[in-house]
Amino acid sequence: MTVGKTGPRATKERILVVDDEQNARVALRTILSEEGYEIAEAADGEEALALLAGFAPAAILADVRMPRMDGLTLLKRAREAGSDAVFVMMTAFASVEAAVEAMRSGAENYLVKPLDVNAVLVVLEKALEKLRLQRDTANLRERVRERYRFHNIVGDAPELQAVYEVVKRAAPTKATVLILGESGTGKELIAQALHEESPRHDKPFIKVNCAALSETLLESELFGHEKGSFTGAIGRKEGRFELADGGTLFLDEIGDISPTLQIKLLRVLQQKEFERVGGTQTIKVDVRVVTATNRDLAAEVKTGKFREDLYYRLNVVAVTLPPLRARKGDIPALVSHFVEKYSKAYGKEIRGLAPGTLNALLSHDWPGNVRELENVVERAVVLCKGPELTADDLPPTLRGPRPRERAPGALIPGATLYEIEREAILRTLEMVGGSTSRAAEILGISVRKIQYRLKEYAGGAPPADHAETEGAGDGGPERAE
Repeated sequence: MTVGKTGPRATKERILVVDDEQNARVALRTILSEEGYEIAEAADGEEALALLAGFAPAAILADVRMPRMDGLTLLKRAREAGSDAVFVMMTAFASVEAAVEAMRSGAENYLVKPLDVNAVLVVLEKALEKLRLQRDTANLRERVRERYRFHNIVGDAPELQAVYEVVKRAAPTKATVLILGESGTGKELIAQALHEESPRHDKPFIKVNCAALSETLLESELFGHEKGSFTGAIGRKEGRFELADGGTLFLDEIGDISPTLQIKLLRVLQQKEFERVGGTQTIKVDVRVVTATNRDLAAEVKTGKFREDLYYRLNVVAVTLPPLRARKGDIPALVSHFVEKYSKAYGKEIRGLAPGTLNALLSHDWPGNVRELENVVERAVVLCKGPELTADDLPPTLRGPRPRERAPGALIPGATLYEIEREAILRTLEMVGGSTSRAAEILGISVRKIQYRLKEYAGGAPPADHAETEGAGDGGPERAE
C-alpha cells in the first residue's frame, strides 16, 4: 500500500472496512483514522451486516471476494436492510469485472489492489460528497413536505377541519380536485398539501396562474410549442403538462381560461394526450390536475361562460375554503404565526401584542382573507418600535377606538360578567401571542369555548341573552366534538 497524506478532517464520518485480510484492515484503519474518520472493521459480509444497525456507516469499503459472504452480496443485503451508505469495492486486478458488476448493482466506485492511499482518500471523499448532497436534497424535500402538511396549515376551526378531512381522503387518489374560495383563503396551500400527501409527492408540483397570461401565452405555457409556431418562438419549448408528468399540475384561476383552451384542457383530461402549439406529435402524460377559482363556476356554466362537460371533469372532488370572516377564531393563531415568521425575516424580537391590538384585528371583516391579514401583520412588524405590536402599528382603517387603560381589577366594579370574561380572554390571548391552546390552559376553559367567544366578539355587540350563549358555547359545540 502506497502511503500519502492529506490534512485531517474537521468532522468525523463513519467508515466500515470489510476485508478478510487482517493486514489490509489494519492498514486502512490506521490511514483513515489519521484522516479523522471513525473506523469499524469486519472480516466478511456477515460480520459487516451485524455491525450495520449499530455503527451506521456513511461509507463501506468492501473487498469483492471474501469467504461466507462476498462484497456484492453484502451490497445487496445492506440495501435490503435500508442502509444508504456508499459502497466502494476493493478488488485484485483479476476480479475487476466483479467490481464493475457491483457498480451496476449500486456501488459508487472501486479500487484495485494493491491500494494507493491517495487514490483511496480521493475516491472515498468524492463518494461521501455525493452522499452528503443526496441527504441534503432529501432533507430539503422533507422540509418542503412538512411545510405543506395539514398540521402546518394554520387554523383549527370546524370549517377548516371539514376541508382537511375531504383533502386527506382525496389526496391518495388520481381524482381531479376543484378548490373554491375567495381570493386569499389559501387555495394554493391546499393544492400543495394535496400533492405532498399523495403518492406523487416526490414528483414535480407545477403551478400556473391562468389569469396572469393571455390566451396565446397560456396555451404555450400549458402545452408547449414548436420552433416557428408563432412570432418569437425561436425554439421548441416543453409545456407545463410535460414538466408535470408523473406529478401534479395546479391551475389557479381556472375560471379565467378562454372557451378555446377549455376544449383543449378537456381533451387532456379525457385522453391524457395533447400536441404542442404548431406541432403534430401526440404527447401522452400522466398528470394529476388540481384547479382553483374564486368564481362561481356552476353559475358560469348556466350562463354559458364555462363548459359544462369540463366543469364536471374538474369537479370530481370539490373543496370550498371558508373566508376568514367565517372563522375569526383562527385569527389569534394566524397572527402569532405571522408575527413569528416576519420577526425572523426582519431580525426583530417581538414577543406578542399590546392590549387592544387583537381586538382591532378581530373587529375587521378581512375582505382579502388570510393574505390580507398576513400583509397587515408584516407591515406592523416592520413599523413596530418595541417588543409588542400595538394598534398604532396597524393601518388606520383597522385601529378603531383606543381601549381605555385600566389598572388591574378596575374593570370589575360595574362590569357585566360578559365584559369581564371578554377582557380576560382577549388580554390572555394577547399575553400568549395569540395561542388559543395556551390561553385555554391558563384560563381553565376549552379551546372550543375560546373559538366560540371570538366569533361573538367579532360580531360587535354582546348577544341578547348571554346565558343562552353560555350553553351554546360550552354544552353544544363541546359535545359535538
